[in-house]
Amino acid sequence: MKLTTKQIATAGILLAICIVSQFFKNFSVFITGPIINACLILATLTCGLLPGIILSIITPITAFFITGNPVMSAIPAMILMIILGNAILVVFVHFFGAKTQLRFLLGMGLGSVIKALFMGLTISLWLLPSFLPEAMAAKLPVLQANFSTVQLITALIGSAIAYVVWIPLKKVMASENL
Repeated sequence: MKLTTKQIATAGILLAICIVSQFFKNFSVFITGPIINACLILATLTCGLLPGIILSIITPITAFFITGNPVMSAIPAMILMIILGNAILVVFVHFFGAKTQLRFLLGMGLGSVIKALFMGLTISLWLLPSFLPEAMAAKLPVLQANFSTVQLITALIGSAIAYVVWIPLKKVMASENL
């Protein structure tokens, strides 16, 4: 797959939005999470599957370095599971597409649910209970919610944002033959 300059530039802009939003993660995950999920979806729709996957890989890594999350420092495998969770969302959006509103909504909805289920099973029910240091054990219920229920909520909010942005963006792209 060959990427065009426009695709690379678009993906770069969406990555920049993701990185800027990560500075607000300590303020609220309900700001950062939806923005990142929306950018992943929009990268996939505007640039294709490969840029969506690339952003799925880069964003958890940059989040780790920006926020310095002590839980991820203690359990680095969480980063891989977040990458895979993001990739699940991107793959569902890509394969369902946005040719019809129903397919688009199904892709985002199912992608959000499967992403949250995957992260809930791998992070909340496996990694955290198995590898969380004893000093952080009191935070386990909150962390488990953050990597399951909160993931579903932020993915669905991000999907709604992407939907609202995609409606006029699709028209502009069609009129410009992008």
